[in-house]
Amino acid sequence: MNDFLANNRADLIARCIEKVAKRPKRAATSLQLKNGIPMFIDQLTRTLAAEQNNQDGTSLQISGPSGGDASKLSEMGLSAAAHGKALLHLGYSVDQVVHDYGDLCQAITDLAFERDAPFSIDEYRTLNRCLDNAIADAVSEFSAQRDAVITVQQGLRENEQLGFLMHELRNALGTAILAVTAMEMGNLTPAGATGAVLKRSHVSMARLISNALAEVAVEGGPLRQQQPLSLAAFIADAKSDADLDAATRGCRFTVADVDPRLGIEVNHDLMLAALMNLLHNAFKFTHQHTEVTLEAYAAGERILIEVKDHCGGLPSGNPEKLFTPFSQRSDDRTGVGLGLSIARKNVEADGGTLSVQDRPGTGCIFTIDLPRHSVG
Repeated sequence: MNDFLANNRADLIARCIEKVAKRPKRAATSLQLKNGIPMFIDQLTRTLAAEQNNQDGTSLQISGPSGGDASKLSEMGLSAAAHGKALLHLGYSVDQVVHDYGDLCQAITDLAFERDAPFSIDEYRTLNRCLDNAIADAVSEFSAQRDAVITVQQGLRENEQLGFLMHELRNALGTAILAVTAMEMGNLTPAGATGAVLKRSHVSMARLISNALAEVAVEGGPLRQQQPLSLAAFIADAKSDADLDAATRGCRFTVADVDPRLGIEVNHDLMLAALMNLLHNAFKFTHQHTEVTLEAYAAGERILIEVKDHCGGLPSGNPEKLFTPFSQRSDDRTGVGLGLSIARKNVEADGGTLSVQDRPGTGCIFTIDLPRHSVG
């Protein structure tokens, strides 16, 4: 069999590539050819030659004993593991690892039948042993690498969820602190408008904590309870919360009148958090002695909520990078770069979109686009 493999190596590889090409979403690459079937054929050929010459130690060193050796991979095992790892990184499934070696077995059998090449029982046993060991090592490495990737992805999701909670709690706490400071300086009572901002911040913090606990309990996504809202009332809530932030930063803040007939259907707290993130971002980056404006209006069957600032325009590059978690667009590192990412996720969860329009030399406009609902 070793002479048969050596003499028909190119033909066997071509047949394997042809079989691979017939399967969906699969294409042979130079990396796979390097660590895959061609290398296996060479190692199988050398194994058979060693056994033919009664060099059992050399045979086991190349291809390993029957059942493999968990403590030490053979030469064939190392290359099979590399092949399994390569397939994972290329986005293929574990069954593809098995198919690759199965293709070679079928190619050898078919070609031997066509050429009427007789093989001994011992040679078939060696072929099966090598295939078994190679498949086992390739699948083991594939699974180990896949588990490692899943673990990393889970860690990233958990970090992002924790970052979301801490970011929104910090925003709500910041608003509450501003409200208390304003009440102390103005000798205001909790029954007034500033007191309402303080109460709303406390409610927001309580709900964030409750939702986080509920997520842990059910191992699901964030709890979202959508409700129909008056767009005018929603914008009024945002104005109340944002007025304190704008005043603290010495920024002019203008809110356009909203048609009282317009409505939206969203999770009030999380959509308000999204809008507050946009406003906080605008107050943070707009230039001194300029203005931030908030406008909400209908455009056909959509509701557009726009936050316009005078930051001087966005940095060069892809504006979509602003929505990447932990991305920051200036040297100001007072935040953690989660606000815009969180805002987009909140908006998209309610069937909307969040986009940004650059106005070079002037500023930018962040737009929340939501389905339009009537107010009952």
